[in-house]
Amino acid sequence: MRNTSKSSFLLLLLLFGALFLAGCTGNEVNLQDGDKQISEEMNVIISDYIIQKYSSSYLVTEKQFEVHKVYGTNESDGVISVYMWSYYGGFNKSTGIVNQAGHSLPAVIRLSKKGENYSVIEYTEPQDGSLYQSSLKKMFPKKYLNLAQQDSGNIEDLQKEMDRKVKQWLEKKE
Repeated sequence: MRNTSKSSFLLLLLLFGALFLAGCTGNEVNLQDGDKQISEEMNVIISDYIIQKYSSSYLVTEKQFEVHKVYGTNESDGVISVYMWSYYGGFNKSTGIVNQAGHSLPAVIRLSKKGENYSVIEYTEPQDGSLYQSSLKKMFPKKYLNLAQQDSGNIEDLQKEMDRKVKQWLEKKE
């Protein structure tokens, strides 16, 4: 009789432990690396949202652009979390491709799909100063945290993409 109750207890303990561990890692189960899950429409929604959010926060410029590098995504309950590095800049025709105002930082944006359209339901950036690292850890899954930390000041590819967009705008005839 004793062995049966010990066995039952051990089995129950193992089952509880397995469920506990599964619950702890549940938010990273659906991670998809890279931008495979991001459509062109979603990229436009993300950029437009960030441009609108910051267009009045910096010096007045003629045109603003945003480009981003997606580390990965996570879909849960119809909400897609996009873990990324964002580069925003404001430009004037008189100064060409020289950025007049902007920022470059890690961000998480959450999108919801309603019918055929996506909408932004949340946008998060790390806090400044001494809270930067701890807030970054709360925002990003471990899998993407190191990438976000490494990209600080290392945006050559995004700079090329930004330059391309600005040059297209500068060459456009009014």
